[in-house]
Amino acid sequence: MKFLLTSGGINNKSIHDALVDMLGKPIADSNALCIPTAMYGHPWVGPGVKAWQFISGNSEDRMVDLGWKSVGVLELTALPSIDEDRWVPLVRETDVLLVAGGDASTCATGCGNPDWQTFCRRCAQSMWD
Repeated sequence: MKFLLTSGGINNKSIHDALVDMLGKPIADSNALCIPTAMYGHPWVGPGVKAWQFISGNSEDRMVDLGWKSVGVLELTALPSIDEDRWVPLVRETDVLLVAGGDASTCATGCGNPDWQTFCRRCAQSMWD
């Protein structure tokens, strides 16, 4: 599992090139899931218009609008209401997770979801098996 952390999306050539290098293939051949969860708790970016701008690829912080083969949405707060067999395969098949910034405590709550934590632990274990 690799992480590319930016403070403003993919906003210059060196960050773009680092992303493509990490993917090991062109963005046009890669699938992405965007995660807007952290935006909801921040007074400047969510909920509402800014979250929609991120999801729809109309955000100032370019991530979703880079020409992905496909883009979906993974809402961490919804996971408890969705059977794992519906979302786990989707995440496993995805090349990159695009996580919008915002409020750390809101993101921690979403990332603190037991289903998500269990999934992340399984992924980490499978990397070492």
